[in-house]
Amino acid sequence: MQIIRNAEKLVETLDLDGRRVLDVGCGPGAVARLMARHGARVVGLEISPQQLADAMAEPDESIRYVAGRGEALPFPDRGFDLVVLFNSLHHIPPAAMDPALAEAARVLVPGGHVYISEPVADGDFFHLMQPVDDETEVRALALAAIGRAGALGLRELRRETYLNPARYPDFEAFRHRITAINPERRAAFDRLDARLRADFAAYGERRDAGVWFQQPTRMHLLARA
Repeated sequence: MQIIRNAEKLVETLDLDGRRVLDVGCGPGAVARLMARHGARVVGLEISPQQLADAMAEPDESIRYVAGRGEALPFPDRGFDLVVLFNSLHHIPPAAMDPALAEAARVLVPGGHVYISEPVADGDFFHLMQPVDDETEVRALALAAIGRAGALGLRELRRETYLNPARYPDFEAFRHRITAINPERRAAFDRLDARLRADFAAYGERRDAGVWFQQPTRMHLLARA
């Protein structure tokens, strides 16, 4: 199985130069900035006020950030060449996953693409995180929603599973990163501190001045019919 970072897989798969891109669930804007560096004109959509503020703290003239939800996009029809859901579909409420994909199809030009990156519910990193936030069900629901996308006018062109490597200098860096993404996880980290520290050491591979994990990840490339 190919070992490649999620961001590198996106750039490897897509021609971004000159494309109008909607990044749904853009978080602090790292992927939006990556795509802008490759020539895209990006709109980043984010529901979290804190994440949106973090994204806007690093302004880029090629990026515009907007508050909103994936299932109710505040944009007109046929305004984008590409919609990206980068590890974000499984964070959308299950009942809203199909509407979110329908919205992605609506705002695409004919022949436009949807790029979806989703972590697989397997692997050492998943098992490390499972006591904190077990995403087995929501990841399965996201995959099922993608499987229904044909009825929404989106045809799947390509699907690949690969290993996304992640490095953390130590347990404290891991805790900080995971709780920054979702502050609600802090209580679980406090409650499970001893277990998580032991699992971090057991599941991770110590090398290159840090601890490495491989996360199986699935990439889907769809096109508007």
